Amino acid sequence: MWRAALIAGTVMMTSTPYAAEESKQTSDFALTSPDIAAGRKIASAQIFSSFGCSGQNISPALSWSHAPQGTQSFALLVHDPDAPTGSGWWHWLVYNIPATASSLPAGAGDPKMRSLPGGALQGRSDFGTYAYGGPCPPPGKLHHYHFRLYALKVPKLDVPADASAAFIAFNVHANEIGETQIMATYSR
Repeated sequence: MWRAALIAGTVMMTSTPYAAEESKQTSDFALTSPDIAAGRKIASAQIFSSFGCSGQNISPALSWSHAPQGTQSFALLVHDPDAPTGSGWWHWLVYNIPATASSLPAGAGDPKMRSLPGGALQGRSDFGTYAYGGPCPPPGKLHHYHFRLYALKVPKLDVPADASAAFIAFNVHANEIGETQIMATYSR
């Protein structure tokens, strides 16, 4: 009897994460943009305008569809894992995006534009600002920029206003029920 319970428990423990991962991957949840394309070079409009880069630093327009059932809010995390820091570089963090939202206009990452959906907040990027900071890697190798949109099971993240990017990302991952992304590239 105890063997049957042990086997059933083992099967349940190993199949549950797989089922959750599979449902995340087979979802129709999709992120699109007229400004960035999967696997393509990021345009000058989205490139940072300092540290030797001369872009316009405009956050790209983004839209999404087919959010998973039960979505109560969204979070957008933009990260470059190739940055020579040991932990990558956080370029943009937006969270508490209402579940009713389905897009962010170009330039939404500029706090002066005030074009984020009501209630949405920007976290502090690795540039030290609560705003979008475009790519500007050191000269040399190609960098990969992951624009990841997460569907969350909570209406708001419980994080302090001065939370680090890592703390925000931890809370996003703890509450995600779906994920979609566009990965674009840039080098100089």
